[in-house]
Amino acid sequence: MDNIDLREFCLNLPHTTEDTPFDADILVFRVHNKIFALTSISGNDSVNLKCDPERAIDLRERFEAVTPGFHMNKTHWNTVFFNQDLSDRELLDLLKHSYDLIWKSLPKKMRESSL
Repeated sequence: MDNIDLREFCLNLPHTTEDTPFDADILVFRVHNKIFALTSISGNDSVNLKCDPERAIDLRERFEAVTPGFHMNKTHWNTVFFNQDLSDRELLDLLKHSYDLIWKSLPKKMRESSL
């Protein structure tokens, strides 16, 4: 997995946009203006993802590649390192989980108008 694969996957999720609001190196993926993933354009080795708190703890215990979110709320965010002990398929599942958490948090009207 690398940032190119990550970007392609994220942009194929419905209503996803990307921008660099913090600086030119931090690429942010959003659904309806709410962040679900952040990665370094130059670093190319990890992504920050939103996660259910209980699942976050379990993942951190099971995988060296999953750590508390760097510069994020450590209860709700993980930093996931590419190409370690977490498979690409599992990483893509975590990306989708992050997206789904944000999607479900959107107001019902917004979700319905997007269909």
